[in-house]
Amino acid sequence: MVEFLMRTFLSILGVLMIASGLLWAAQGSGLFPYPARSFMIDQTPWVWWGLLMAVVGLLVLWAARRRLR
Repeated sequence: MVEFLMRTFLSILGVLMIASGLLWAAQGSGLFPYPARSFMIDQTPWVWWGLLMAVVGLLVLWAARRRLR
């Protein structure tokens, strides 16, 4: 039961990290300029931080699916 809860928690965390990382990258590149007055829009560092977050989220998701079986 604990293993199932841990796998579920890590899966949800990984998906949220991927989604937020892609959002950060999209805002940083100017592809998603919302809200209009955000400090992240057209700021290149946020593209890199977002991609890093998405990659870490993929690793967390992979770990949840592979390592906790």
